[in-house]
Amino acid sequence: MPAERIGILGGTFDPPHIGHLVCAQEALVQLDLDRVIFMVCGKPALKDSSAIATAEDRYWMTCLAVADNPAFEVSRIEVDRIGTSYTVDTLRELRQQIDDGDEVFFIMGADALREVPQWKDARRVGEYATFVVATRPGTDVRAARATVLDRLPNFSFDLIILPNLEVASSDIRERVRNGQSIHYLVSEEVEHYVQQRELY
Repeated sequence: MPAERIGILGGTFDPPHIGHLVCAQEALVQLDLDRVIFMVCGKPALKDSSAIATAEDRYWMTCLAVADNPAFEVSRIEVDRIGTSYTVDTLRELRQQIDDGDEVFFIMGADALREVPQWKDARRVGEYATFVVATRPGTDVRAARATVLDRLPNFSFDLIILPNLEVASSDIRERVRNGQSIHYLVSEEVEHYVQQRELY
């Protein structure tokens, strides 16, 4: 079986929205990937997990969001793991599940770049995957990279350019709390799930 180029898009996906889908699609095309795995964070290390929807709800919303794209899939690695979710542990486990020749690309938003030095075993993450940073409007990638290099001198990443689209899960949650529509910001299936489960 020929080697694959696999993208990993990690996130809390609370909820998954069109920005996540556009990011995954652009990575698929710009990096010539065979597939993109949405890695739903089980228990975030850098967020208050009591303030977000359950891992199961976030997992199922993500499944609904990507269901119409055969190149997208959703992983339960972090959802099923007990304890805090760490990228290095996830990539190490994923590496055991795929072929040795497969290439792995870990995709993250440019806004998350500054957090990399705070990650568990941040220096080792690059052993398991190539970092890919997706630009977002208003983010100075050069300044963020300089901040990371102060702590991780050998850190490097590829870059993908996203359309000028700004959508945030926090804004969507706020709209739900305020009784405002989230139509077109998330897939119709995710919108219905949020309503049925009375999330946020």
